[in-house]
Amino acid sequence: MDASDGPDPDAVSPLAWRLLRVAAGYDQRAVEREIDELVQAHLSMLENGNRSLSRSRRRMLLKLYGSELTSDQVRAIVDHF
Repeated sequence: MDASDGPDPDAVSPLAWRLLRVAAGYDQRAVEREIDELVQAHLSMLENGNRSLSRSRRRMLLKLYGSELTSDQVRAIVDHF
């Protein structure tokens, strides 16, 4: 899946962010290692709805998670959660 066929980062709920990460097989520390300048605290805040990340960082997360999931899987999680 690439960013052009993925969901709008603004449409992803905090629960969906967490489910996408887990479904893609990442823990927060692994994401931290994959994306420069993103730390576990940023993910926790995003997944708890306390704070959002920049649109570009959310796109990077969708691209990372989408590399491990099909477009249908991503869409189902975003649409239903």
